[in-house]
Amino acid sequence: MTTPPATIGSRIRAFRERLQLTPADLARQTGFDEPLIAAIESDIVYPSIGTLARLARALGQRLGTFMDDQFHADPLIVRAEQRQGAAPTHKAETVADGFSYSPLSRGKTDRHMEAFYIEITPEAGELLSSHEGEEFIVVVSGEIELTYGDTRHILNPGDSAHYNSVVHHLVKAHGGQPAAIYAVVFIPY
Repeated sequence: MTTPPATIGSRIRAFRERLQLTPADLARQTGFDEPLIAAIESDIVYPSIGTLARLARALGQRLGTFMDDQFHADPLIVRAEQRQGAAPTHKAETVADGFSYSPLSRGKTDRHMEAFYIEITPEAGELLSSHEGEEFIVVVSGEIELTYGDTRHILNPGDSAHYNSVVHHLVKAHGGQPAAIYAVVFIPY
């Protein structure tokens, strides 16, 4: 088996090319514009979870396919000190529009869900997301504002939310302070 390309963008490009799709084809299938596809594949833009989910779906892959770089036998244990500053072939912690994602499932190749530790700045983007599947979040620190459809909820440390992610939703820091969450995302493929 060949070693996968090193970055998320190059992995997306490799899967697209393997399916003999052009960037325009992938843009049509995902509803994104072609310049965004090019920016993601060139590692200029790091895709959010919702964006990555739509790309994975269009390419017939599970979300974690683009983040896998190693295999670990069960149980996969990620210590807190390993989560910070891990140095695989691509960034363990990647900032996308004010969201710093630390994947916690990388290495479990037979998984059906993705787990993340996410730090959110008060300046984080406010783009609503929608994709197939479910999400489960637990607030670790700070306050989180969860917009779900037309409803807004404020979550405090220890609070959790489990929801169908096909409904437009937004998770952001509340109160002008940074926040952190654990998130588990399930996207059928």
